[in-house]
Amino acid sequence: MITAQNICRHELIGLPIRVHASSNCVQTGITGVVCGESRQMIDICVGDRTLRVAKKCATFDLHLPDDTQVRVDGSVLIMRPERRISMRIRN
Repeated sequence: MITAQNICRHELIGLPIRVHASSNCVQTGITGVVCGESRQMIDICVGDRTLRVAKKCATFDLHLPDDTQVRVDGSVLIMRPERRISMRIRN
């Protein structure tokens, strides 16, 4: 189950997302659904368009299935999604 504590180890595709802050001020406030992810970028579907946002320079608000909102610094997500999902997090 996806929670605020383990969000960095889960698949992000399909989650509603909002760009809270970005070094590119045009990208701040983009709201949509995560439709793809690479090592450096997150693809956000907004209507019929797909916008790419760099993870390194943005902070994201992710909405979890249990209606909680989690703010994640994009620099924490920088790695291949398949590697991030399988890594262990030390307490």
